[in-house]
Amino acid sequence: MINIVLPVDFGEKTEKLLEAAVKFAKEISGKICLIHVAPADIGFTVGDMGFQYFPEVEKIEIQEELKHLNKLEQHVIAQDVDCEHILKQGVAGDIILDYAKEKKAGYIVVGSHGRSGVYDIFVGSLTKEITRRSNIPVLVIPVHN
Repeated sequence: MINIVLPVDFGEKTEKLLEAAVKFAKEISGKICLIHVAPADIGFTVGDMGFQYFPEVEKIEIQEELKHLNKLEQHVIAQDVDCEHILKQGVAGDIILDYAKEKKAGYIVVGSHGRSGVYDIFVGSLTKEITRRSNIPVLVIPVHN
């Protein structure tokens, strides 16, 4: 079975990306390996006293994100596609590429929001980074429509 790594961010286009990945997985008899990368600084805030860390905020946020991942996994499984999920914290590009190697993925499926130019200069593009750095084939799904 071919592992397909599918990074998700729970944004408004996640459902469209997931449906395209499920369709692709069915075509190649693949298994979807969902990954969500949470920022390493979830529990940190800046206030009058400088940086402060609130572990309870981080814990609650991680629990909520795991609930979202579980729902997505169940949605995929309900469509007769094998699926698993993982949540990690850190730098998204590095973690996604490391996970794809770990899973011996045949593909990484990512979404393209159709942004370019100034947006990429200031914000950057995870999709662009993954396609540039990956040794694994990357399928880019346009989700901006």
